[in-house]
Amino acid sequence: MPTLFRFLFVLAVIAGIVYGSMVALVVLVEPRERDVTVRIPSERLNPAPQR
Repeated sequence: MPTLFRFLFVLAVIAGIVYGSMVALVVLVEPRERDVTVRIPSERLNPAPQR
């Protein structure tokens, strides 16, 4: 039984570290706003008529 508790404790610590790092990313990192341009080929907008 002690090994099960140790295993669960290690999993809980790892989950806490992951959760804490995600919270830190949300709080500390500010995303930069920028324009996004996506080129679409004209063949996709105006497909050639089927014969």
